[in-house]
Amino acid sequence: MRRFTILLLIGVLIGTSLGLTLGWLVLPSPQSTSALSQLSRRHQEEFALMVAAAYQVDNDLSAAIERLRLLGVADPFTYMRDLTERFIVQAGFTREREARTLVQLSCAMGFCTAPMQPFLLATPSGS
Repeated sequence: MRRFTILLLIGVLIGTSLGLTLGWLVLPSPQSTSALSQLSRRHQEEFALMVAAAYQVDNDLSAAIERLRLLGVADPFTYMRDLTERFIVQAGFTREREARTLVQLSCAMGFCTAPMQPFLLATPSGS
């Protein structure tokens, strides 16, 4: 029994070593870099939400616009407006934080439409 266990352990070690060597050194998977414009629509929208979240932190509108241009959209301004309105219609107040984030960037880009009004952040009075 002891001999069987030792042989099994040696076999597992050899198999693991061979598998790792083949997988990492001899036959690694090819690396591919894809443009953001090649992402699925859902992932592009998630990227746009991350851009809006970054804008909320740094308030750098030009950086946000350049990040949105990486998606390959013809007009980042109308893209953001359409995405924000679609997000509000689909999610509504169930994802209020994300909606407010998108609305803040869309309004900063000059598109503050009627569906966005309930999600505008209230500004403190007296400032």
